[in-house]
Amino acid sequence: MKAILFSIPLLIVFFLHLISVGRINDLSFSNSSFDTVGLKDEFLKSPVLSAEESIKRMILEDGFKIEIVADEPLLSSPVAMLFDEKGRIWVVEMENYMPDTLGTGEDLPTGKIVILSDKNGDGRMDDRKVFLDSLVLPRAFSFYENGILVAESPNLWFYEISNDKPVSKVLVDAKYAEGGNVEHQPNGLLRALDNWIYSAKSGKRYRKHNGKWLIERTHFRGQWGISQDDYGRLFYNNNSENLQGDYFNPGLGATNENQPRLAGFSESIIKNNRVFPIRQTPGVNRAYMEGILDDSLKLLNFTAACGPVIFNSKLFGDSYYGNAFVAEPAGNLIKRNILSNSGYVVNGKLAYSDREFLASTDERFRPVNLSLGPDGALYIVDMYRGIIQHKTYLTPYLKRQIKARDLSNPLNFGRIYKIVPKELKRSKSVKYIDDKRLVQQFESSNGWLRNKAQQLIVDSKNKQFEKPLRDLIKSSENPLALIHSFWALEGLALLKKEDVIALLKHSDWAIRMQALGLVPSVINKEYYKEFLAVFRSMLVQNDALSAPYIGFLNAFIAKYDPLDARQLLIDLAKKYPNNSFTADAVISNLAKKEAEFQKELAADTSTVISKRLKKVIDDLSKKSESTVDVAKEYPKGSSLFRSICQTCHGADGNGINGLAPPLNKSDWVTGDKSRLIKVILYGLAGPIKIGDKVYKSPEISGEMPGIASNTSFSDEDIAQVANYIRNSWSNKADKVTKESVSEIRGKYKGREKAFTEVELNQ
Repeated sequence: MKAILFSIPLLIVFFLHLISVGRINDLSFSNSSFDTVGLKDEFLKSPVLSAEESIKRMILEDGFKIEIVADEPLLSSPVAMLFDEKGRIWVVEMENYMPDTLGTGEDLPTGKIVILSDKNGDGRMDDRKVFLDSLVLPRAFSFYENGILVAESPNLWFYEISNDKPVSKVLVDAKYAEGGNVEHQPNGLLRALDNWIYSAKSGKRYRKHNGKWLIERTHFRGQWGISQDDYGRLFYNNNSENLQGDYFNPGLGATNENQPRLAGFSESIIKNNRVFPIRQTPGVNRAYMEGILDDSLKLLNFTAACGPVIFNSKLFGDSYYGNAFVAEPAGNLIKRNILSNSGYVVNGKLAYSDREFLASTDERFRPVNLSLGPDGALYIVDMYRGIIQHKTYLTPYLKRQIKARDLSNPLNFGRIYKIVPKELKRSKSVKYIDDKRLVQQFESSNGWLRNKAQQLIVDSKNKQFEKPLRDLIKSSENPLALIHSFWALEGLALLKKEDVIALLKHSDWAIRMQALGLVPSVINKEYYKEFLAVFRSMLVQNDALSAPYIGFLNAFIAKYDPLDARQLLIDLAKKYPNNSFTADAVISNLAKKEAEFQKELAADTSTVISKRLKKVIDDLSKKSESTVDVAKEYPKGSSLFRSICQTCHGADGNGINGLAPPLNKSDWVTGDKSRLIKVILYGLAGPIKIGDKVYKSPEISGEMPGIASNTSFSDEDIAQVANYIRNSWSNKADKVTKESVSEIRGKYKGREKAFTEVELNQ
């Protein structure tokens, strides 16, 4: 069961319900006519426009202009881009996604990675070279050492490069995208400040060490697109939420599998999800529901948020530095958000109260990814399509609209734009990064240059960089230059414990925060006690900002001294009993020892840490034996669960924050069989009450779509997935038959909109 109706940005759902809000109850979903009530003549059709014509349909913030960097025929179906050190643009093309409403030939190997170059230096790409072809729905890539990582679900591959050609292929992870359909699989492959690679829609991170690829557990994050700020904290979103992110170093805290979510990770950075399209947008998922469109048929809130980027460039001026830009392809717009820091907490707000940074009246303008470039400009990946909805959830109604408006063609368009200040002259092609001045790039005001320089230094494995890096540390007064220098030393395995201990005593919190993130790279059995002493000193000095980090880092002390580590946790818990961040950091150390620690702590049950411990302990009581036997009994049900349910509800059935509520121990699963069948077939619009708790946005997405209209799922298939979830984990319930599914199908034949909790409980 998929827990959200809104598609990810790449896979935009367009239910062309052309209705007015006041006529929702009168809407006939069986009506095959093209309902145009309230729709302006100019929006009855969606003409295919050239890139130049499409730009004329855009309204951009005053003082800026938009330039074409690449378009068709040089580009087709782009979904992700990266600049290399030569200023060329590498692009992932997902050409064969949903060629028609049946998805015919979707699994054919037509995807590509191409290299675009500007040969004449006018700033517009004019040369195309295919680096890799014959890929099945590729979605992300990342440069690393002498090659490139490529996400081609379910695999993650590494290709060595020689003369712009792949010369070898190594399987890094055969389960990079384990489970999930095309709409819900990992992507991003962001090389972060800490020298690890992170993905959206994933709980794994990757790094190469001594010639071997490491795969580690990390926090599950986001849906489509991922970015980082100057301090290496990650930012992402799901399709209905503007911006989410982490307050802490991304490599910390993912150590207790019994703790599904920690305070300070997957936080709602921007709680305002309002959008302001400049065209009527009836072609969104739930346009037929009250509150989705306003009276003028314009989208009210995000429904396909994606591709966020933290804009750490001074090209636009100081007020834009550190802003978060987010794409909304369903609303044909790009939003600007302003971020601020308060200690380790990140706060955010909309830059404008009634408009967008960029908005278009071209319905086929589909910004699916945003990037910062070597020139400091904001780059936009525009997939440029009318409709992109996967067959899993494609309804007959949507098929009618696709036919009526010819939204399925063309499939071979795509653009890359960039936004620059209006007074800036037409930019020339980006120059190469001088490999002789890589360390000096750490002083740059352009985050792309700083990050790329760090990556090139680390990839070089050249120990001779140590001296210029340490010279910069001694001479520079730029905190960002210091931060990159220390992480570059970490990447070269040249970082020393003296470096980190000195930084832990720094007066600047931004530096101290990085030092805490660097501790795992240098701590060992020989001098862990020195770090323990520093941590205790921080506690005595009431360094409240460092307290959660000390909690996370306790796991590294415990490897060598479990008793001292345990006492440090107790001291933290007693000193900050009502700090949710510190409480969760403490609990992250307590896998399978939560109840024991609760007794040892003997704390006031009204404190935050006591309540959070109790929550984890209560959740543990709901877990049960393996679901292997259930999978054997219902093999198709198990397969369908992994394909269409797991990526939102979790492999353990306990739900995923920001996406979907739990299936484990849910009365919606183990209760009335007919109610569950209705939900699977036709979907469920939130909020929803499970037990004593009400789940609603943004904790979960607003609606789960049904699959009744997908003819590839038989009644037996539906019965199997129902039986699988009704008897997995701690669930035990009687059997659902295919006859029961057939009966429900017959009763609600033609229904397309989701049920509500009120309807089902009646």
